[in-house]
Amino acid sequence: MPSVSQAVFDRRAVRLHRDRAAAEVGSVGEVLREAAGRLLDRLDDTTRRFSRALDVGGRGVVAPLLRARGIATVACDLSARMAARSGGPCVAADEEWLPFGPNSFDLVVASLSLHWVNDLPGALIQLRRAMQPDGLLLASLPALGTLGELRTALAEAEAAIAGGASPRVSPFPDLRDCASLLSRAGFALPVADADELVLLYADPTALLGELRAAGESNAVRLRDRRIPARDLFPAALAALPRSDGRVRATLRIAMMTGWAPSPSQPRPLPRGSGATPLSLAPGDDRDTPP
Repeated sequence: MPSVSQAVFDRRAVRLHRDRAAAEVGSVGEVLREAAGRLLDRLDDTTRRFSRALDVGGRGVVAPLLRARGIATVACDLSARMAARSGGPCVAADEEWLPFGPNSFDLVVASLSLHWVNDLPGALIQLRRAMQPDGLLLASLPALGTLGELRTALAEAEAAIAGGASPRVSPFPDLRDCASLLSRAGFALPVADADELVLLYADPTALLGELRAAGESNAVRLRDRRIPARDLFPAALAALPRSDGRVRATLRIAMMTGWAPSPSQPRPLPRGSGATPLSLAPGDDRDTPP
């Protein structure tokens, strides 16, 4: 766990934001379900069948989708109010201090819920330890490029108005780092690929409203806690790029899959154990005369 001085995010603020959002998160349910559905589509790519799942921070969207597949699901969330939206067994739990014992689940799903965690490798290690051997982790994170339009507009507007800028959009990981995170946490066969959701708003203030409704208000520990200049957000929203008269917001999502290690999983052959030279591989024409 990082010390308080090293922490990037204010976890108390994250919990309060999700507490407040629990009453209105249904207004952004369509976007959350679309993102969760794209992540859960990966279940159709495996013949493995799952019986006990953990939904981490699914905001009342993921757990019902898993139960509809016949998978018994427990939901957890930093906010007890948000956890209760799952409609079934749930627990208030901090992703940095998970209360689950070893071999508790054969499937863990974390849809857009781990990006406010200070010790992400540590949280992933805890999730792996709670999984049965050959259990599957499906996780999605907002990746670098998410809300890039809003980040740029806010920084430029604040620099023009106040002569400097404070962090107002969370930092996001680069896609290239996501598979490495899974490997570092001990997952086997890690894969990370990108998906993209583009949202268009006729009223740009609706974008800020939906971020609050999803519990995604700024929780960066070093955020400026003063009331911002009155013209900051109008100036930033006016500068957002438009498409057919509507403001564009991009969600670039890192889709991550990893398996809890098991002796039954395929493993690469030892280095140097190959018996066939590459020159004899199909399609190799290095020895073919011109």
